[in-house]
Amino acid sequence: MAAFRDMEEVSQGLLSLLGANRAEAQQRRLLRRHEQVVERLLETQDGAEQRLREVLTAEKEVAQSLLNAKEQAHQGGVELQQLEAELQRASEEDARLKASLLYPFLCLSRELEELKEIEADLERQEREVDEDTTVTIPSAVYVAQLYRRISKIEWDYECEPGMIKGIHHGPSVAQPIHLESTQLSKKFISDYLWSLVDTEW
Repeated sequence: MAAFRDMEEVSQGLLSLLGANRAEAQQRRLLRRHEQVVERLLETQDGAEQRLREVLTAEKEVAQSLLNAKEQAHQGGVELQQLEAELQRASEEDARLKASLLYPFLCLSRELEELKEIEADLERQEREVDEDTTVTIPSAVYVAQLYRRISKIEWDYECEPGMIKGIHHGPSVAQPIHLESTQLSKKFISDYLWSLVDTEW
Protein backbone atom coordinates (compact mmCIF):
# COMPACT_ATOMS: atom_id res chain seq x y z
CA MET A 1 0.00 0.00 0.00
CA ALA A 2 2.91 2.36 0.78
CA ALA A 3 4.31 1.75 -2.69
CA PHE A 4 1.01 2.72 -4.26
CA ARG A 5 0.94 5.94 -2.23
CA ASP A 6 4.50 6.75 -3.33
CA MET A 7 3.51 6.18 -6.91
CA GLU A 8 0.47 8.38 -6.54
CA GLU A 9 2.53 11.16 -4.96
CA VAL A 10 5.12 10.88 -7.73
CA SER A 11 2.43 10.99 -10.37
CA GLN A 12 0.79 14.06 -8.81
CA GLY A 13 4.19 15.77 -8.52
CA LEU A 14 4.91 14.95 -12.13
CA LEU A 15 1.60 16.38 -13.26
CA SER A 16 2.09 19.50 -11.20
CA LEU A 17 5.54 19.97 -12.57
CA LEU A 18 4.38 19.46 -16.10
CA GLY A 19 1.53 21.85 -15.52
CA ALA A 20 3.89 24.44 -14.08
CA ASN A 21 6.22 24.07 -17.04
CA ARG A 22 9.31 23.32 -14.86
CA ALA A 23 12.75 22.38 -16.03
CA GLU A 24 13.28 19.33 -18.19
CA ALA A 25 15.94 17.88 -15.87
CA GLN A 26 13.57 17.74 -12.98
CA GLN A 27 11.01 15.98 -15.18
CA ARG A 28 13.55 13.32 -16.11
CA ARG A 29 14.41 12.76 -12.48
CA LEU A 30 10.77 12.38 -11.65
CA LEU A 31 10.25 10.00 -14.56
CA ARG A 32 13.22 7.87 -13.47
CA ARG A 33 11.87 7.99 -9.95
CA HIS A 34 8.48 6.92 -11.26
CA GLU A 35 10.00 4.05 -13.23
CA GLN A 36 12.00 2.88 -10.21
CA VAL A 37 8.92 2.98 -8.01
CA VAL A 38 6.92 1.01 -10.60
CA GLU A 39 9.73 -1.54 -10.92
CA ARG A 40 9.92 -1.90 -7.14
CA LEU A 41 6.17 -2.26 -7.02
CA LEU A 42 6.19 -4.95 -9.68
CA GLU A 43 9.09 -6.77 -8.00
CA THR A 44 7.37 -6.54 -4.64
CA GLN A 45 4.14 -7.81 -6.16
CA ASP A 46 5.92 -10.70 -7.91
CA GLY A 47 7.74 -11.60 -4.71
CA ALA A 48 4.54 -11.45 -2.70
CA GLU A 49 2.72 -13.65 -5.21
CA GLN A 50 5.60 -16.13 -5.23
CA ARG A 51 5.67 -16.29 -1.44
CA LEU A 52 1.89 -16.66 -1.40
CA ARG A 53 2.11 -19.54 -3.85
CA GLU A 54 4.84 -21.14 -1.78
CA VAL A 55 2.78 -20.72 1.40
CA LEU A 56 -0.31 -22.17 -0.28
CA THR A 57 1.72 -25.08 -1.66
CA ALA A 58 3.26 -25.71 1.76
CA GLU A 59 -0.17 -25.54 3.42
CA LYS A 60 -1.56 -27.93 0.84
CA GLU A 61 1.34 -30.35 1.35
CA VAL A 62 0.96 -30.13 5.14
CA ALA A 63 -2.81 -30.71 4.85
CA GLN A 64 -2.25 -33.67 2.50
CA SER A 65 0.41 -35.10 4.84
CA LEU A 66 -1.99 -34.72 7.75
CA LEU A 67 -4.76 -36.47 5.81
CA ASN A 68 -2.35 -39.24 4.80
CA ALA A 69 -1.19 -39.63 8.40
CA LYS A 70 -4.81 -39.81 9.63
CA GLU A 71 -5.68 -42.34 6.92
CA GLN A 72 -2.62 -44.43 7.77
CA ALA A 73 -3.46 -44.22 11.46
CA HIS A 74 -7.04 -45.29 10.75
CA GLN A 75 -5.88 -48.06 8.45
CA GLY A 76 -3.32 -49.12 11.04
CA GLY A 77 -6.04 -49.17 13.70
CA VAL A 78 -8.27 -51.31 11.48
CA GLU A 79 -5.39 -53.68 10.70
CA LEU A 80 -4.50 -53.84 14.39
CA GLN A 81 -8.08 -54.76 15.27
CA GLN A 82 -8.07 -57.41 12.53
CA LEU A 83 -4.77 -58.80 13.79
CA GLU A 84 -6.07 -58.87 17.36
CA ALA A 85 -9.22 -60.67 16.21
CA GLU A 86 -7.16 -63.17 14.21
CA LEU A 87 -4.87 -63.68 17.19
CA GLN A 88 -7.89 -64.31 19.42
CA ARG A 89 -9.30 -66.81 16.92
CA ALA A 90 -5.91 -68.52 16.60
CA SER A 91 -5.62 -68.75 20.41
CA GLU A 92 -9.10 -70.27 20.67
CA GLU A 93 -8.35 -72.72 17.86
CA ASP A 94 -5.04 -73.60 19.49
CA ALA A 95 -6.76 -74.25 22.82
CA ARG A 96 -9.43 -76.35 21.09
CA LEU A 97 -6.83 -78.39 19.21
CA LYS A 98 -4.82 -78.92 22.38
CA ALA A 99 -7.94 -80.09 24.19
CA SER A 100 -8.94 -82.39 21.31
CA LEU A 101 -5.42 -83.85 21.19
CA LEU A 102 -5.09 -84.11 24.95
CA TYR A 103 -8.47 -85.82 25.52
CA PRO A 104 -7.63 -89.03 23.56
CA PHE A 105 -4.20 -89.06 25.18
CA LEU A 106 -5.79 -88.87 28.65
CA CYS A 107 -8.28 -91.59 27.69
CA LEU A 108 -5.46 -93.78 26.39
CA SER A 109 -3.45 -93.09 29.54
CA ARG A 110 -6.39 -94.14 31.71
CA GLU A 111 -6.93 -97.26 29.57
CA LEU A 112 -3.22 -98.04 29.79
CA GLU A 113 -3.33 -97.67 33.58
CA GLU A 114 -6.38 -99.94 33.70
CA LEU A 115 -4.63 -102.50 31.48
CA LYS A 116 -1.56 -102.36 33.72
CA GLU A 117 -3.77 -102.93 36.77
CA ILE A 118 -5.53 -105.84 35.01
CA GLU A 119 -2.16 -107.27 33.97
CA ALA A 120 -0.82 -106.97 37.51
CA ASP A 121 -4.00 -108.58 38.83
CA LEU A 122 -3.68 -111.43 36.33
CA GLU A 123 -0.04 -111.95 37.25
CA ARG A 124 -1.01 -112.00 40.92
CA GLN A 125 -3.78 -114.51 40.21
CA GLU A 126 -1.39 -116.65 38.14
CA ARG A 127 1.11 -116.64 41.01
CA GLU A 128 -1.67 -117.61 43.42
CA VAL A 129 -2.84 -120.35 41.04
CA ASP A 130 0.75 -121.57 40.64
CA GLU A 131 1.18 -121.57 44.40
CA ASP A 132 -2.16 -123.33 44.89
CA THR A 133 -1.34 -125.81 42.10
CA THR A 134 2.02 -126.68 43.56
CA VAL A 135 0.34 -127.39 46.87
CA THR A 136 -2.99 -128.94 45.80
CA ILE A 137 -2.26 -130.84 42.59
CA PRO A 138 -0.09 -133.52 44.22
CA SER A 139 -2.76 -133.94 46.89
CA ALA A 140 -5.53 -134.17 44.29
CA VAL A 141 -3.54 -136.66 42.21
CA TYR A 142 -2.76 -138.67 45.31
CA VAL A 143 -6.42 -138.69 46.39
CA ALA A 144 -7.58 -139.66 42.87
CA GLN A 145 -5.02 -142.45 42.63
CA LEU A 146 -5.86 -143.64 46.11
CA TYR A 147 -9.61 -143.59 45.35
CA ARG A 148 -9.05 -145.54 42.12
CA ARG A 149 -6.96 -148.15 43.90
CA ILE A 150 -9.57 -148.57 46.57
CA SER A 151 -12.73 -148.39 44.40
CA LYS A 152 -11.21 -149.85 41.23
CA ILE A 153 -13.59 -147.67 39.19
CA GLU A 154 -12.49 -146.11 35.90
CA TRP A 155 -14.75 -143.15 35.18
CA ASP A 156 -16.03 -142.01 31.78
CA TYR A 157 -15.57 -138.26 31.99
CA GLU A 158 -16.88 -137.65 28.47
CA CYS A 159 -20.40 -138.97 29.04
CA GLU A 160 -23.45 -136.74 28.58
CA PRO A 161 -24.60 -134.51 31.46
CA GLY A 162 -26.88 -136.16 34.01
CA MET A 163 -25.26 -139.57 33.45
CA ILE A 164 -22.69 -141.40 35.59
CA LYS A 165 -20.67 -143.88 33.57
CA GLY A 166 -17.59 -145.93 34.12
CA ILE A 167 -16.21 -149.43 34.59
CA HIS A 168 -15.70 -151.18 37.93
CA HIS A 169 -12.83 -153.63 37.80
CA GLY A 170 -13.97 -156.14 40.37
CA PRO A 171 -12.08 -159.16 41.68
CA SER A 172 -13.41 -161.47 38.99
CA VAL A 173 -14.99 -159.49 36.11
CA ALA A 174 -15.27 -155.87 34.95
CA GLN A 175 -18.73 -154.45 35.51
CA PRO A 176 -20.04 -151.36 33.63
CA ILE A 177 -21.60 -148.53 35.60
CA HIS A 178 -24.53 -146.67 34.03
CA LEU A 179 -26.60 -144.44 36.30
CA GLU A 180 -28.97 -141.53 35.63
CA SER A 181 -28.28 -138.95 38.33
CA THR A 182 -31.48 -137.04 37.53
CA GLN A 183 -33.69 -140.01 38.46
CA LEU A 184 -31.71 -141.34 41.43
CA SER A 185 -30.96 -139.74 44.77
CA LYS A 186 -27.42 -138.85 45.76
CA LYS A 187 -27.66 -141.22 48.75
CA PHE A 188 -28.63 -144.15 46.51
CA ILE A 189 -25.79 -143.42 44.09
CA SER A 190 -23.30 -143.12 46.96
CA ASP A 191 -24.49 -146.36 48.60
CA TYR A 192 -24.41 -148.21 45.27
CA LEU A 193 -20.88 -147.08 44.46
CA TRP A 194 -19.62 -147.98 47.97
CA SER A 195 -21.25 -151.42 47.61
CA LEU A 196 -18.94 -152.09 44.69
CA VAL A 197 -15.85 -151.58 46.83
CA ASP A 198 -14.29 -154.86 47.90
CA THR A 199 -14.01 -155.02 51.68
CA GLU A 200 -11.52 -157.86 51.64
CA TRP A 201 -7.91 -156.67 51.61
